[in-house]
Amino acid sequence: MFAEILVVIIIAIAITAFAERRNFQPALLVAIVGLGASFMPGLHRLELEPEVILGIVLPPLLFSAASDFSFTSFVKRLGSIVNLGVFLVFASAAAVAAVASLTVPGMPIAAALVLGAIVAPPDAVTAIAIGSKAGLPSGLMTVLKGESLINDAAALTLLAVAVAATAGTHAFIDNTALYFLYAAVVGVILGLVIGHGAQYARRRLANPSLATVISVIVPFAAYLVAEEFHASGVLAVVAAGFALGHHGTQSGYEERMQERQFWRTIDTLLETFVFAYIGLQLRFVIDDALAAGLDISDLLLGGVAIFLTTVVVRFAWVFGTALLARWRHRAVMKRLADPPRNPRRRPPPTPEVPLTWKENAVLSWTGMRGVVTLAAAAGIPFMTVAGGSFPYREAIVALAFLVTIATLLVQGISLPWLIERLSLEDDEDKAYAEAQHQLAHRLAHEANAEALDEFRRTHASPRAQRLADAMERRADRVSADEEAEEAEGGVRGFDRKEAFELGQLLLDARRRRLIAARDARELDDMVLREVLEQMDLEQALMDGMTKGAGRL
Repeated sequence: MFAEILVVIIIAIAITAFAERRNFQPALLVAIVGLGASFMPGLHRLELEPEVILGIVLPPLLFSAASDFSFTSFVKRLGSIVNLGVFLVFASAAAVAAVASLTVPGMPIAAALVLGAIVAPPDAVTAIAIGSKAGLPSGLMTVLKGESLINDAAALTLLAVAVAATAGTHAFIDNTALYFLYAAVVGVILGLVIGHGAQYARRRLANPSLATVISVIVPFAAYLVAEEFHASGVLAVVAAGFALGHHGTQSGYEERMQERQFWRTIDTLLETFVFAYIGLQLRFVIDDALAAGLDISDLLLGGVAIFLTTVVVRFAWVFGTALLARWRHRAVMKRLADPPRNPRRRPPPTPEVPLTWKENAVLSWTGMRGVVTLAAAAGIPFMTVAGGSFPYREAIVALAFLVTIATLLVQGISLPWLIERLSLEDDEDKAYAEAQHQLAHRLAHEANAEALDEFRRTHASPRAQRLADAMERRADRVSADEEAEEAEGGVRGFDRKEAFELGQLLLDARRRRLIAARDARELDDMVLREVLEQMDLEQALMDGMTKGAGRL
């Protein structure tokens, strides 16, 4: 099994490299090649247990996405994220259950609801991979990422209740609403506790490699602990990722640089495997359905009907709730414009600008399903408590797979074209990003100047004063490479150790000022991370130069 997985990963990476050079969508090309390869004579079935996919493959992908996500942006768009990641999941599951019970001959409503819960959540890996590659606006990517991070929790909770009702077992809490509330709250609490505990341990380690090891353990620990408490492992992983990502500024630059590259590598490795695995299942899923006596025409008809249902429901939900969002936005803006009747009453906060119709059109079309759908389908029990076969299990698995492939081939392939045709250039988004980068530059410049003034007050020697003047002349920087080059030239003639101690002092001052602005919600988290990445590289180069001779 391990050798087969290794071969799949190597081939998938080669296809990804080819797609990158040809400007194709790597994830989709890997899936398409896998679909074709599944019909090769003599090919053995590569089948992983659902627990492996949900407990080993999914947690690091969710953790990486959450730790690299702006929590401030997540909170700003929380209403839209919950709307799509929770309520749309339940609406989609109900609609799919109704259509499946009508189009698949003899399928009972309980089994149809199991199918609905399985195909309801769009896949986090697919949406983020294609959306980021296509260059979606930041506001839309925030909603898309946020939805993808929490919708699996809603779907898996609903699935547990539906499977229990169909198989005659008992869910941890039979009431779906109460079960989801329990799973969400406890999952988030456990994830935050594990994330903060891991950060506490990392701060006391002086070894970047050990700190990275802890970050690798966190997603699996969060998922497994939450599942032991019958809570949402998905939300526990996401909460732990938010915690470590937010507090990553407390780590040393070596830790951040090492973890940044590590998680990018893991993302690429797992994403390529996931799409290859999806493609390789086609022939075997169809063979299982035919062996169970199912008619291929009924499966194809049901698959098309369910696929169209997921598309229509998502379009109707996105645009319907968008109208409500715009109405609420106008009402709040009107209240802000009118003078308050009670001067002591605090005005409501300025709401986020709703997405445009073009952005909503793209959001409606990003309903690709993925590996979670397949893992959930494969996890359906074979037998009921009464000893009979789980009703329509083979049909559910086959339909879930057909819907997943349809969304990848139809929506996934056409999504970049749709984005290009709609010309999703947001002037406000660009202006905001530019203003945030200018704010970061200004804050860094102010911190630099204040630190230099303090240095001049505490170091009265002429040499120290000249060194401070030299540092001040190179205060404005564009990139870390230029910073390093000018640092080398700017401190020539001074003691290298003293010069770079001052450089370290200035770096620390800039970091503290930028982090304080982030904590005060003045500076966007993503902008802070971009600036810190440049500063980390600057410090790495600076530390390398201090290992030279004592004087220049």
